[in-house]
Amino acid sequence: MSRHEVSGLPGTARAWTTTLVTGPVRSGKSRHAEDLLSHRSGVTYVATGQPVADSGTSGPAGPDDAEWRRRVEGHRQRRPSSWRTLETTDVAGAVSAATGPVLVDCLGTWLTAVVDEVGWDDLEAAAAAVRQEEDRLVESLCAATLPVVVVTNEVGWSLVPTTASGRFFQDELGRLNARVSSVARHVHLVVAGRVLDLSDSPVVPVVPVVPITPGDPDVRGETRDHASGTRDA
Repeated sequence: MSRHEVSGLPGTARAWTTTLVTGPVRSGKSRHAEDLLSHRSGVTYVATGQPVADSGTSGPAGPDDAEWRRRVEGHRQRRPSSWRTLETTDVAGAVSAATGPVLVDCLGTWLTAVVDEVGWDDLEAAAAAVRQEEDRLVESLCAATLPVVVVTNEVGWSLVPTTASGRFFQDELGRLNARVSSVARHVHLVVAGRVLDLSDSPVVPVVPVVPITPGDPDVRGETRDHASGTRDA
């Protein structure tokens, strides 16, 4: 068994140096992620999304969004001066090239940037692009030998979005989170400023992504109602 495989599960890759930190907005997940590496110097902070030079800010907002700029600046001020900030959408490349610990914040803005490159009008092409970049990301995490902390968002605890693009983002981020969680050595859920360690919790088997048409049974023998987003057992 290689060092990347999970004991008892031959062929299943594992990212032994990766910690996934997830949680809802304003839960404290970014502060917790930063605290995990606060004692380390030479950390590369990977700010995902479009770099400032392209959009005026790193993230999903535009260059005229003052509130987003204040949020980004608050993150910068919290980070130790010895840390290096890298604004890029090539997270896999940043992890592979790192010579010290890496903090990635966050997968939500990264996913948005990946879809932006393809366009939100063709969600089938966007899904293919996400899958390709997701494979690269997971491979880089499994190959990493230095500490990597990855921050992501939980967006599936609220209402089902009313737009196709909103549902696509919610579904894809949920799948991405589950896949990274399945390989990460540690998984922390941050809710209301509290940290729950899920590292030793059972992992839900990954279900292959297959096209499903309304009224057809899905891979679990259930029927999906696409209009409501529900499944009938």
